Amino acid sequence: MQRDEHPGVRSKLLSSHQLARLHTFEAAARHGSFALAADELSLSPSAVSHRISALEEALGFLLFQRFHRKVALTTEGQRIFWALTSSLEFINQEVLEIREQALSGSLTLHSRPSIAQCWLVPRLADFSRLHPHIELNLLTGNEHINLHGYGIDLTLNFDARTPTGLAIHPLMDEYMVPVCSPQYASDHGLMGEVRNLQQCRLLHDRQAWGLDTDSDEWRTWGSHWHLSLEACASHMGFDRADLAILAATHHAGVAMGRRQLASQALASGALVMPFPDMAVRCEPRYYLATLPHRQCPKIQAFIRWIQDQAQGAS
Repeated sequence: MQRDEHPGVRSKLLSSHQLARLHTFEAAARHGSFALAADELSLSPSAVSHRISALEEALGFLLFQRFHRKVALTTEGQRIFWALTSSLEFINQEVLEIREQALSGSLTLHSRPSIAQCWLVPRLADFSRLHPHIELNLLTGNEHINLHGYGIDLTLNFDARTPTGLAIHPLMDEYMVPVCSPQYASDHGLMGEVRNLQQCRLLHDRQAWGLDTDSDEWRTWGSHWHLSLEACASHMGFDRADLAILAATHHAGVAMGRRQLASQALASGALVMPFPDMAVRCEPRYYLATLPHRQCPKIQAFIRWIQDQAQGAS
């Protein structure tokens, strides 16, 4: 089939008259079958075939290769199918944006587990009180989430490096300081005696600021104070900082605590800081990330709320 080179044709290739044919093409390309597309569209297979042929005639190239019992997209057909599905995704996104121009509907947040458990979740009743018509869905995990096409509106992260191509909203700094139960501190003579750490089990988050940071928290803290912790009795690693803190409250050892995460346990007396003047500021910090174009009112409301919470916690 030859491409029509007439200069007036280009502007008329995909007029509104072709929308029904494009709809038919999308169904046939998605199913890889004229018959299945016909079932979906309540048409006869011959009607589907006729619409596809008419579209191909208008475009000037074949969209499908026809075989005895199946069809397959040509290279050109694959390009048109990709362009069509991308356009539909864009239109769906615009519809979603229009619908969300109100402080209502669902809002999905992905968060690092420890900050969700220890800091965010205890505060969410306040957000619901202020915005009762926003349905918040919270997902957690240590992995970095691609916000494009996953139905997630925001991510709450703890990292030294911020991703490119996203809108970044800084929240608060974090400080590392050893914490343990009062009983463990007493049994090991820790209060004010940092040298007695050598007798202790050190607890730490193995995914503190990466998927495998091992005991980097303790090494970073020790290096800041020119302390060698190599001779400590033993180590115990977790994949979440809140689990290290929980183990410390049950006398399992000394956890490298983050003050934002350990604040409630410290306030209640379940944990103590044997060396309160030896906190070290972490290079990673907490921040929210969103897609730059996803700035609807409910997202902005959550950003303002969590920034207020972070300011109060700093």
